[in-house]
Amino acid sequence: MSYLLFLDYAGVAVFAATGALAASRKRLDIVGFIFLAAITGIGGGTLRDVLLGKLPVFWIEQPAYIGVCVLLAVLVYFTAHLVEYRYRLLLWLDAVGMSAYCVMGTIIGLEAGVSAYAAIVMGISTATFGGIFRDVISGEKSVLLSDEIYITAALLGAASFALLVSLGLAQSLAVGVAVMLAFGLRAAALLFAWTTPRYKPREGRDID
Repeated sequence: MSYLLFLDYAGVAVFAATGALAASRKRLDIVGFIFLAAITGIGGGTLRDVLLGKLPVFWIEQPAYIGVCVLLAVLVYFTAHLVEYRYRLLLWLDAVGMSAYCVMGTIIGLEAGVSAYAAIVMGISTATFGGIFRDVISGEKSVLLSDEIYITAALLGAASFALLVSLGLAQSLAVGVAVMLAFGLRAAALLFAWTTPRYKPREGRDID
């Protein structure tokens, strides 16, 4: 198995685990676990492939990705009760999945022949939309609306990979650096509550 294929499966597996953890917090049945795990695991990649016109999407051509989601769902179904702080674990696993998938999505975008800017958007979409689907369906507070940095970390990973490759760095090294940058920023945000500046509304002017 190549390192890129491993990275792709790892991203799907970790995101699937976060979907299953969300299902455990809602006390769903095994079907609910599998559904949320699959939606989270393949959601971002599905959107990416649709936007790139890569049809049929990746998990239809390679059903093993669905198998990974089912396996993780069943595993979490029988072990989630052993984890005391499941939401905290969900956030950390999501950070791992985001870091892997923002780079993988950028790679796939570049291989599809789109511009570096479009490839970065593909990386961000791949890394975030599975989590958005999970949070919306499960009724959790969206990670995108949390106080800590999230999309910025995905942007950092995707953009740094595209930049490093354009500068001639070997792809394997660029992947490692970009993944660590994305995860490092997200981890720091979780540990130290780092945020980007928020919009501060001002009183409107009196039109009279």
